[in-house]
Parts: sequence; structure tokens; C-alpha cells
Amino acid sequence: MDNLSILIAGRAGDGIDKSSLIIGDILASLGYRVYIYRDYPSVIRGGHTFSIIRCSGDKIAAHKDAVDILLALNQDSIDFHKSRLSDKSIIIYDSNSVKSDKGTGIPVGAIIKETGGLDLMRNSCIIGAMCRAIGVDKDAMENVFRKDMSREIDLNLKVAFRGFSEAKELIKIEKLKQKILPLVTGSEAIGRGLIKGGMKTYIAYPMTPSSGVLHFLAGAAEEFSLKVIHPENEIAVMLMAMGFSYAGERVAVGTSGGGFCLMTEGLSFSGMAELPVVVLLGQRPGPSTGLPTYTGQTELNFALSAGQGEFSRFVAAPGDAEEAYYWSAVSLNMAWKYQIPAIILCDKTLNEGTYSFDEDLAGKIDSRGPLLWDKKSEYKRYQNTKNGISPLAFPSDKGAIVKVNSYEHDEFGVTTEDKDLTVMMQDKRLRKAGYLLEELEQYETVKIYGSKDSPTALLFWGSNKGVCVEAGEKLGLRVVQPIVFSPFPLKQFKEALRGVKKIICVENNATGQLADFVKCYGINADERILKYDGRPFSLDELEQKLQVSLQG
Repeated sequence: MDNLSILIAGRAGDGIDKSSLIIGDILASLGYRVYIYRDYPSVIRGGHTFSIIRCSGDKIAAHKDAVDILLALNQDSIDFHKSRLSDKSIIIYDSNSVKSDKGTGIPVGAIIKETGGLDLMRNSCIIGAMCRAIGVDKDAMENVFRKDMSREIDLNLKVAFRGFSEAKELIKIEKLKQKILPLVTGSEAIGRGLIKGGMKTYIAYPMTPSSGVLHFLAGAAEEFSLKVIHPENEIAVMLMAMGFSYAGERVAVGTSGGGFCLMTEGLSFSGMAELPVVVLLGQRPGPSTGLPTYTGQTELNFALSAGQGEFSRFVAAPGDAEEAYYWSAVSLNMAWKYQIPAIILCDKTLNEGTYSFDEDLAGKIDSRGPLLWDKKSEYKRYQNTKNGISPLAFPSDKGAIVKVNSYEHDEFGVTTEDKDLTVMMQDKRLRKAGYLLEELEQYETVKIYGSKDSPTALLFWGSNKGVCVEAGEKLGLRVVQPIVFSPFPLKQFKEALRGVKKIICVENNATGQLADFVKCYGINADERILKYDGRPFSLDELEQKLQVSLQG
């Protein structure tokens, strides 16, 4: 069996997230490609939470509604997920707290008491039973436990081995002869990409779903000599970032929609003062607080238009872990080369999804420094150049007076209201976008998957990549993914759609923001498949909707 979907469920606080990572690592250690989807409410304890761990011999980045194995730690885990089960599904449950007329009951509560284990170790017991049920040997399980657990390892293994002995083998999962890949979350991939791009400071106020990046970078700060700062609010985050940028330090900030609202004045300051900064914008359903622990693609319009006035910006929306790593680094390079704000659009599906990560697929990342002052001519912070990029100097540079200004200003940074200077400086700032667009021709800013000659195109953006690519390839569709939205690489986009007669646009929002965006360029989506309940598309769900669309 080389394709398996496992759901583990329980209460918030039962360690479901950690359990899913252990299961994923066990499957990855056998050579499988893994994707993990997390679903949890906005509570610390009590609500129902679950993870779906899917493995395949091929690269995947989407979950299925139907599951092959259900691991149930409480009664809700059975009752809430009955619709996912088939006659062939395997159910393994805690017989001390769950009633079920099907499946294998493991006396988890009794085992915990007998071994002297902690209540939180119930998941270790059920994982042990699962390993026996799918034919994973004890050594493979033990290796992962010892790698993934930081405390009470021997006691957790004792509990897991008891669960193993209580179960029996029901199916046999084969070990695959291919490279073993590490598992990373999208947040970890973004963090690593920012580090690869030369980031030295990360500033954020915690806000789901971008908090994972803050936590990862805080843990990696000593290893990579980073400054990771948690100020009192998002206004302070952005203004502090402007200070680091002024001092010549590559800086990124992280937030979600509500926090980005507070950052927009600082974003405009970045545009006027030409202070480079990268903004990680984690989307979720709104308006306002909306669904804080669920997913959405609701801020494309916001990212493209946020801030008062008109200024050049770079906006990219990666779709999986490799793209998150690559485009995070590219965003830093573009921000510093063109002295503009760059925005990375992500969401809960990408940030908190767990992927098998192959750095070889991410693409080569070149380290690019900014244009620096030659220290010979008189220094003009906002020198009017052909491409709009002014040479940079920093406060410590001898002979340079480095002024930044949120008002309109002349080439030296001195405030002006002169009409001719105003036009000259505004043209200078906007001119950067044209040169940036030319440079983007060197990048694969629009990707094509599936049947590249198909007259029907499945158009998507961001974290819908995994589900759209897999469904589109199965149904013989051309699958088109724009990654960069500002400046928009229209030439590449039109080339990707050459010969297409029908466009089906798939998005996680209520209005079809991508469909409306491309309509501005004269490209009309014939159909929109929209989902905005806070949950991503499952593979089964999208396939069904696409089949209806294709038959219509």
C-alpha cells in the first residue's frame, strides 16, 4: 500500500499536533512523501481538534476527506468523522473512553495507569497500536520517538510498546526505495527562506497563522545570529522595522490581516522613504477577527492596494514549502535591490501545513546586495536615476548625511512642496516597477502543470497549489499558477494561457479576488469555484466540483 490517509483526533490539549508530526515522521522515514493538515478551534483546551496525515509515493500537498485509518482518543473522534469512513477503513480507539461497534479497541487509560504514564501519553499508546496495524516495526517507531521527543522519551516508548502489543497487523505498508525527505511546516520554510535571503532581524506581534514563523525564528536566533523581537503591537513592529532598515539591516515583519491594518501607514512610509522591508501577511477569514484559527485567501486586494498614495511594491504568493522558502529569499532580495516594501501572501493552510521538503526543487537562490554609494560623489539619499534606484548609504558611513522623510522631498531628503520636484520624485519611485518587471522575466513567476495543451485551464493561487495540481492532473486539465502579483508579469501569464478556451478559477474567498484581478487585464474566468468556510479544499471535494463544471 503506497497511499494512505490517517486521521488522529481528540480534545484541544491532547497533543494531537505533536502526534501527527510523529506519525508523519514515521511515514517519511519509510521513504514516503507526506502532507499534514491541521484543524483546531480557537480555544486552549476543550474543543475538538484533529489532523489528517496523508502519505504517498509521489509528492503531495493536499488532504482527502476519506480516511483509511481513524485514531480516536475520545467519543467525538468517532461521532464527528463517521462520514469519512468506508467499509475498509481501520478504526483504532481508546476503549476506556470510546464506544464503537467497529474497529480495534485499545485499553489506553488502563495502560497509562499500569505503566505510570501521564494522561498526555495516551497519544503515544494509540500511535504504537497504529504502527502494529500498518506493519511498521518497533525499531522504526522507536527511532522517530527518540528523534522527536525532548522529554520522558523512555516512558513514552514504554506506553507506545504496550499499545503496539495490544494491536495486530491489518495491512502492510511497504518501505519505498527513494530519498528520505525532512518534514517542515510552511512557517519553517518561510523562516529558512528569509534567513537564506540574508535577514538579520525579524519583528512580529503574534497573530495566527503567522505566529509559527515567529516561534521558529526565535528558536533559531542563536544559531543564525538573528535579532527576533516581539514589540507591544503591530504599529511598533513596522516602525521598528523602518529603523533597522534605515540602519542597513535586512529586516522582515510578520502579521495577519488585522495586524496588517495597523501597519499600513508604516507601509506607505516605506514606499515614500524608500526603506526596504519584507512583510509576511498570513491570511484568514474576516472581516475583523473572523475565524482566527482557520484559513482563507482574503487579502490579495488588500496587499495590492494597502497604504495611502501610490508606490511600487513587490507581492508574491507561494503555494507550497519549496516556493515559500524560495520566494521568501527572493522577496528580501527584491526589497533591498529596489528599496521597496515586499509582501509575502500566505495563509493557515500554507503556514501550518506540514510538507515533505526537497530543497533541490526549490530553485537556486542568489545572494544580491543593494546598490551602494560610491563614497566619491556628494551623497543624495534620493538621487534621481534612470531606473529609480538611488545608491544607499547608512548613518555610520563617513561623509554621508542620510535623511529619510515621510513628506515629499528632494534628492537630498529635504521636505518640498514644489510641483516640479513632486512630479520628478513620484516618477522616480514608480519607475522602479518597470525595471523590476523586466528582471522578473528571469524568474518562473507563472507555473504550468497538468496537460499543458488542454483547452481548459484550472487557475489558482497560493496554498491551493497542492489540491489543484493533483486534481487537475487527474482530470487532464492545464493548471496555471501565478506567483507574483505586483508588478504583474502579464507576458508570462498570457503565454501560460495561450490556446485556452475555458478558465475555471479556484479560490478560498467569497468574491473571487484572483478572477477579478485578471479581469482587469482583459482575461475572464468562465467559472469560479469558491470556498470560504475557513477550511481548504479537500482533494475529493475539488475533484467532484470540477467534474460537475466540466460536464456542464
